[in-house]
Amino acid sequence: QVQLVESGGGLVQPGGSLKLSCAASGDISTIGTVTWYRQAPGNQRELVAASYSGGGTNDAGPLKGRIAISRDTAKNTVYLQMNSLKPEDTAVYYCNANVIQVGSRNFIDYWGQGTQVTVSS
Repeated sequence: QVQLVESGGGLVQPGGSLKLSCAASGDISTIGTVTWYRQAPGNQRELVAASYSGGGTNDAGPLKGRIAISRDTAKNTVYLQMNSLKPEDTAVYYCNANVIQVGSRNFIDYWGQGTQVTVSS
C-alpha cells in the first residue's frame, strides 16, 4: 500500500509565498513522474508542474515564472515552491505520483487528498 499526503497549503495575502509538499509512504520501490495539479470550484483541473525521475521538470503551467518544483528522493517527497501568489491561484492543489511497489514490476498512479491554497487580502 502507498499513500500520498500533500501539506503546506493555507491562507496567504496576494504577493505571498507557499511551499507545498507531497510525501509518499508505504512499500515503495520506485517513484517515477510526480505531477502537481490544481482545481478551483467550477473550473477544470489544471496541470501545474511535473518532476521526472530522471531529473527533468516541467513548470510551464499557469504559474510559470512563479514556481519551482524539486524532489528529495531520500525523503520520497516532491516540493512545489510558489511565489508572487495571486487571488486566481486559489484552488485545491493535488499531487499524483507514478509508483512501483516493492515486489511489483508495474507503475500505478496514486493521488493525494489535496491541500487548500487561498490567496486573499
